[in-house]
Amino acid sequence: MSQSTAPGNDPQDPLNHRTVLLRGGDIHSPADPFATAMVVERGHVAWVGSEGAADSFAGGVDDVVDLEGALVTPAFTDAHVHTTATGLALTGLDLTGARSLADALVLVREHAAARPHDTVLLGHGWDAARWPGGRPPTRAELDEATGGRPLYLSRIDVHSAVVTTALLDLVPGVTERAGFHPDAPLTADAHHGVRAAALGAITPQQRTEAQRAALRHAASLGIGSVHECAGPEISDEDDFTGLLRLAAEEPGPRVVGYWAERDVRRAKELGAAGAAGDLFVDGALGSHTACLHEPYTDASHTGTAYLDAAAVAAHVVECTEEGLQAGFHAIGDAAVASVVDGMRRAAEKLGAARVRAARHRVEHAEMLTPETIAAFAEFGLTASVQPAFDALWGGEDGMYVQRLGAERARTLNPYAALLRAGVPLAFGSDSPVTPLGPWGTVRAAAFHRTPEHRVSVRAAFTAHTRGGWRAVGRDDAGVLVPGAPADYAVWRTSDLVVQAPDDRVARWSTDPRSGTPGLPDLSPGAELPVCLRTVVAGRPVFVGPDE
Repeated sequence: MSQSTAPGNDPQDPLNHRTVLLRGGDIHSPADPFATAMVVERGHVAWVGSEGAADSFAGGVDDVVDLEGALVTPAFTDAHVHTTATGLALTGLDLTGARSLADALVLVREHAAARPHDTVLLGHGWDAARWPGGRPPTRAELDEATGGRPLYLSRIDVHSAVVTTALLDLVPGVTERAGFHPDAPLTADAHHGVRAAALGAITPQQRTEAQRAALRHAASLGIGSVHECAGPEISDEDDFTGLLRLAAEEPGPRVVGYWAERDVRRAKELGAAGAAGDLFVDGALGSHTACLHEPYTDASHTGTAYLDAAAVAAHVVECTEEGLQAGFHAIGDAAVASVVDGMRRAAEKLGAARVRAARHRVEHAEMLTPETIAAFAEFGLTASVQPAFDALWGGEDGMYVQRLGAERARTLNPYAALLRAGVPLAFGSDSPVTPLGPWGTVRAAAFHRTPEHRVSVRAAFTAHTRGGWRAVGRDDAGVLVPGAPADYAVWRTSDLVVQAPDDRVARWSTDPRSGTPGLPDLSPGAELPVCLRTVVAGRPVFVGPDE
């Protein structure tokens, strides 16, 4: 991809508002399914069309970019991210690749030796459900591996952790908190206490560098916006406001902040788009803390409930009256039912139209029934979901089956049913629970491990681009049409196709006569597109090394 520039201007200057013509590629736009050129002016898309028509613009622009056959799409939006934790995982101890308990202990030992001056050692990503024997490390094993230093290791779902004795010693009274287990991972309040102690040891400089690392990595993957899902049980106010300030001051992906606290006015004061995100109604399946109607297959309980329907209703009413989005983390079927019941109570007080207009959200929403799906549609709830969860934990031998049995596991993450009901979808990663990787996310939804839950690539792509904007109340973005924000990514990829995983999925949208613009072939095993450039509001925030 080459670029010619008028003299006297720096195209990388984040403050410039230059007029740019991109031509000689494939522009993914519903305005023209065969477009090869696009004009960007003052941070917005000004025109999309054919190569021949582009000649009339060439003389009146500041820059001309020869795409050399590259694909241009709207930039992705990741609708659920924990930015600082993502940066720490990128720069710290990452256990997602550990294939056994022994592997994990080796990595812990090496990390401790390499970081002799860290007050607290931090790591993430272990998943004992995928290890031979299925056992997490004991506190004694971690004490030995670290030489007795404080260590915090979050499970991949971030709803439980294993720690060393030295870290427990930093949290007075932790052994009396709910969720403390002497010989098992910590959950609930005990987990929140040790997490706060561990993250409290991070310096402001370390935190900012972690946030920069995460946002740089997101931009390198064609992500133009992230929804930060923060809250007092996840991070702290300084972390949240520091991230919003960093995003406002430095070029990079847009950051929409959600603060998961029932103090709605405080969320508003912090600059949050909603008192939403990970406002926990329950926990997670992997940690046995998702709240179920029936007990786990591999445990004799039904998980943990943090909020009931009355609390949900009160929060929705207050958020709606304050003009903020409400949102809830709900994974288990009992938790989702509590959210739906709470929404119904709020609608009885405020009117269903006011509740729908507020575009409240539910994060994860994995265990749904036809009745709760219908309620999502009735109350205008956005399902902010993570298809990579199914890719990681679904299938006949996956964690879902271990926790729930095959019959219940097959019902999880029913994206096709949500779309058929008219429920808006916004895709994300929940990074660092699963890695940032938007094309992989689209592939995971299109090739869901349960075939009846699959959606077309087009529908999945829309959920990961326009869906994220709609989830924050913007219907004019996430698509390359005149007037839309010029948030786009340029990709090196193979031939474009209009793809559905099988004949049952969105047949009308794969008909060539529909004029549907093509997308990369995302069949399992096919090479994923490579990001060459990411642009936000007309300003480059990532340029690949070969550009």
